[in-house]
Amino acid sequence: MENQMQSCGMNAQQDQQKLQDKEIEASLSRIKNKILVMSGKGGVGKSSVAAYLSVALAKKGHRVGLMDVDLHGPSIPRLLGLKGNIEPGTKGGKAGPVKYLPNMEVISIEPLMGENKDAATIWRGPLKIGVIRQFISDIEWNDLDFLVIDSPPGTGDEPLTVAQTIPGAKALIVTTPQEISLADVRKSINFCRQVNMEILGLVENMSGLTCPHCGKTIELFKTKGGMLTAKAEGLRLLASLPLEPEVVQQGDLGGMAVLDNDELTFTREFNKMVDEIVKLNLTERPALS
Repeated sequence: MENQMQSCGMNAQQDQQKLQDKEIEASLSRIKNKILVMSGKGGVGKSSVAAYLSVALAKKGHRVGLMDVDLHGPSIPRLLGLKGNIEPGTKGGKAGPVKYLPNMEVISIEPLMGENKDAATIWRGPLKIGVIRQFISDIEWNDLDFLVIDSPPGTGDEPLTVAQTIPGAKALIVTTPQEISLADVRKSINFCRQVNMEILGLVENMSGLTCPHCGKTIELFKTKGGMLTAKAEGLRLLASLPLEPEVVQQGDLGGMAVLDNDELTFTREFNKMVDEIVKLNLTERPALS
């Protein structure tokens, strides 16, 4: 009798997972290109790259969705100035993303973290997997050209779940030039290869600081590490983004105005990267007129 009950429970769980898989497939079928922004370690600017990439794509006329599934540090609401105002709406009985721009929608896992946003998320692997899958299946997107996913750092349960749940996603791996970051990036590269995820390329963030007084470049985290790693691994280096104080300030204020300032090296390099990403995704729809 006990074995029969266990068998019934397992069958019910499998049926529920199959139903969830169908819901996820139906939702994701409306999205042309999925970009998983990931990093081998935290603190390299992964969420900032995801946020700026989404806004830049939208400013170029593409229909964009930004999904924040970083369980331990959901930063997207703060970066976009949506902190405290990211509660999902309802759309056909499912969660509806928040409108950030006329052609850009945002959803974050932050509201599921409880009222105390400073509380630590102490969850084991199976619970994390279930929450991420449920979160993805419960979202109803409009037709999108690009879905940008801000994934948790590392190569553990969370990015693995995202990779397996969102087939066809391509990885954009963010690093800094220093070896301690590049060592973890190589793990992310191997992770992508093991799960058969295409890698769009590497982004080297915090690549030097231009002194505002003398104009010289200060290599705070070494230099060319991203380029050398990309070359060794046979990957594209999509951008080397310098440290820019205005980016830091705008990030704390929840502003994206830095993308409109072409006088900044950061902005010019970032927009070049966005153009290259658009070229690499040949399945995109035409931009909005």
